[in-house]
Amino acid sequence: MGRKFWVGGNWKMNGDKKSIEEISKFLQTGPLDPNVEVVVGVPAIYLEYAKGILPTNVAPSAQNCYKVPKGAFTGEISPAMINDIGVKWVILGHSERRHVFGENDELVADKVAHALESGLNVVACIGEKLEEREAGKTEEVVYCQTKAIADKIKDWSKVVLAYEPVWAIGTGKTATPQQAQEVHQKLRAWLNKNVSESVANETRIVYGGSVTGANCVDLGKEADIDGFLVGGASLKPEFVQIVNAQK
Repeated sequence: MGRKFWVGGNWKMNGDKKSIEEISKFLQTGPLDPNVEVVVGVPAIYLEYAKGILPTNVAPSAQNCYKVPKGAFTGEISPAMINDIGVKWVILGHSERRHVFGENDELVADKVAHALESGLNVVACIGEKLEEREAGKTEEVVYCQTKAIADKIKDWSKVVLAYEPVWAIGTGKTATPQQAQEVHQKLRAWLNKNVSESVANETRIVYGGSVTGANCVDLGKEADIDGFLVGGASLKPEFVQIVNAQK
């Protein structure tokens, strides 16, 4: 099967040229496990700058894009623009896009489909809120979010699915390795049943939600956790530790 371990950093709305230079330096120093694919989500205004100074074994990613190539959509960027500066990744459907900016499952799916059609690799984020987990609705929510995407795309080869329980993002609370593994395993079973066995076997499902140097090794040992999408820790040298979780 051999799913390549994948670690992404999501810088969110953080950073300036000076701090991006510092991050690039500690990534350069590493050393980063060569068996891991490393991607960092950069604020749009700094994408081209970051691309120019990041080490070659770290790929920059946009943090969002819209569902059409161009038009009267003030403040948005398109996959065509991301491609134009030579960036090959985009993060879509992050919980902050869903819950702060009101993006629903259908819009996220449309954006994923258009980004893939444009040739980008997509980190598609799904995950439940605390009240949904406490109401026993975790599976219902993540299946619904995944189905919206599955209904609009045919080719999964450029998709990384990121399970991010919303209650664990930026809160310091982390799903236990067992809790995370259980959801990942169920998501893989859902893909097997509703998409195909090969998509289930080959799609990388990564975990996001307060991943740190302290908990990454235990999380990374689980069979269906194929890496991480890291928030705050990706701005610090600790990110190198997380990339090397399987070493």
